[in-house]
Amino acid sequence: MISIQAFNLFLLAMAVVAVVVFVCLFFVDAGYGKFYQPKWGPSVDNKLGWTLMEAPVFVAMLALWWFSERKTDIVRIVFLLLFEIHYFHRSFIFPRQIRGKSKMPLSIILMGALFNTLNAFMQGGWIFYFSPAEMYGPGWLHGLPFILGTVIFFAGMVVNIHSDSIIRNLRQPGDTAHYLPKGGMFRYVTSANYFGEFVEWVGFAILTWSWAGAVFALWTFANLAPRAARIYDLYSREFPEELDTQKTKRMIPFIY
Repeated sequence: MISIQAFNLFLLAMAVVAVVVFVCLFFVDAGYGKFYQPKWGPSVDNKLGWTLMEAPVFVAMLALWWFSERKTDIVRIVFLLLFEIHYFHRSFIFPRQIRGKSKMPLSIILMGALFNTLNAFMQGGWIFYFSPAEMYGPGWLHGLPFILGTVIFFAGMVVNIHSDSIIRNLRQPGDTAHYLPKGGMFRYVTSANYFGEFVEWVGFAILTWSWAGAVFALWTFANLAPRAARIYDLYSREFPEELDTQKTKRMIPFIY
């Protein structure tokens, strides 16, 4: 087991890398979804790709909990369940709902799986190993950080899932045209699904009141904000008369 000092250095390193990734992604498109490019190398079916990329964090978090001496702590179990609800949906439900026959490069899958595993170590490491043993007593569940963070977490999840549903239903079977997503939070941002996911992890950072959670929220923004900017630019070109650029932002309503 590493020391708490080493774990904190790991969190600091992850935060620094997030900033670097944030800058780089304004110049390089991650080659999946709307920006799929064969230059990223061999690819697999998009549905399989999402499962391969997201499932490792689901499994790793369970393993960290199972081998922990704190695995019977009720508050930590609640944290685990909230985390795993998201990743069960992302690993096993969301991929089955994808329509079409898109491809995802193995290189993107491997990079995503690596980050997800490191994130499991950040969140699971803090919750089950490095947080003070007495920090998350039963009273935590009716404290302000947990209540507020949980509300924000589920609000973000609802926005994320609803926005994905809007995108998924833009086309009828056999239709290959492009459409501007509308309704829900798409009235305020062009990447409402990304906004929802970011809100989820801000909520998780609050409900655990941890630097580990904050670093993950930072990573979520660093990974999604540049892509949201590219999507905004794409929609601006494709739908110049439909997209109200004065009102609609990229990812954060009224701000960005």
